[in-house]
Amino acid sequence: MFKKILIANRGEIALRIVRAAREMGIATVAVHSTADADAMHVRMADESVCIGPPSSMQSYLCFPAIISACEITGADAIHPGYGFLSENAQFVQIVEDHDLTFIGPTAEHIRVMGDKITAKDTMKALGVPCVPGSDGGVATLDEAKALGEKMGYPVIIKATAGGGGRGMKVAQTAADMENAFLTARAEGKAAFGNDEVYIEKYLTTPRHIEIQVFGDGKGRAVHLGERDCSLQRRHQKVFEEAPGPTINAEERAAIGKVCADAVAKINYIGAGTIEFLYENGEFYFIEMNTRLQVEHPVTEAIFDVDLVREQILVAAGENMSFQQEDLKINGHAIEVRLNAEKLPNFSPSPGRITQYHAPGGLGVRMDSAVYDGYVIPPYYDSLIGKLIVHGRDRAEALARLSRALGELIIDGVDTTVPLFDALLAEQDIHNGSYNIHWLEHWLDAQNKSQDNA
Repeated sequence: MFKKILIANRGEIALRIVRAAREMGIATVAVHSTADADAMHVRMADESVCIGPPSSMQSYLCFPAIISACEITGADAIHPGYGFLSENAQFVQIVEDHDLTFIGPTAEHIRVMGDKITAKDTMKALGVPCVPGSDGGVATLDEAKALGEKMGYPVIIKATAGGGGRGMKVAQTAADMENAFLTARAEGKAAFGNDEVYIEKYLTTPRHIEIQVFGDGKGRAVHLGERDCSLQRRHQKVFEEAPGPTINAEERAAIGKVCADAVAKINYIGAGTIEFLYENGEFYFIEMNTRLQVEHPVTEAIFDVDLVREQILVAAGENMSFQQEDLKINGHAIEVRLNAEKLPNFSPSPGRITQYHAPGGLGVRMDSAVYDGYVIPPYYDSLIGKLIVHGRDRAEALARLSRALGELIIDGVDTTVPLFDALLAEQDIHNGSYNIHWLEHWLDAQNKSQDNA
């Protein structure tokens, strides 16, 4: 087992890793920028190393600084959390070249799944159902138009190296194709340095369903059911639940087995998530995230497992602590993402938290690294916490979420808490009848009614 783990991240996920390591008797090293000198993960870790100025490029994304911090402290493994370097194959290769262990998949698996075209081809070959679309990249507008006619509109043009909603454009009709194609290429080039795009059939009312998988790197893998992450704004998830309110046991077992078998075949190691669009009882592969997800706690809640602990175990060469037959769903869990943002425009709201009180009680978990007096820096993602609730069924989980939101106090900055209070007043949320477009349509309607008031 590892003696000391360096956590190459910040915020709530860094604190989450500190907690798991501490329970396992493993020492931790926090790295931080100058802006995060007073951060909770820095206070809680056994050691800390300042790795640069506020800019992510010069701190959390700086390979030499992180490797140097390992050498200075004697850390023998690196946990990347999510975001930053968690899916950077080059970084993983450098970690391995320095005889350190990366707590996550191999550089090769990250590389394959990081390129959406290669990922789709790989998944297709492994028997995972995919969205109808182009075979690889589409080089010219004429080729794009021909594909649009063949597949039938609407279609979506996606940057091969895209992510976070960037480099994605929908063409509703043939007339929209030129603008969508050129814009997606330009965004891909600007954001990722790669203008290659591919084209897929655009599903009109799908849900976003993702399957949690876990492999030991030795040809064994399991699935831990699904999460429904359909409530999204600009392709960013805000509300996640497990199990999905529309997925039945037969569908879960079938798609779960397909995904577990696929990652077992490639000797995948650690946590991974295979994301699908789900419409009319059919699953269509979108992408695989080769890391821990922001929404992993809802899976932990319904299966009573610690996925971070499990990541550390398999990275150290040990066996998973569970098999597929051990994994039984218990109840229902919901997570809402709490961002320091001002509604209705969701503009970032950094600043000092003057008062903070986390909700508690049965079935309530708060993953956050904020505290009274903490100053949210303006340089990073606006996520400041995740409120997770667990109940015997979905109705109890929703009631518990409402109660916990009422207990939560975050003063001094604007947050997205009012959004969730408003959502819990909507019948569609209680019925589970929403898709990936529901939230944006709802927000548009809210803004229009305020404008007319």
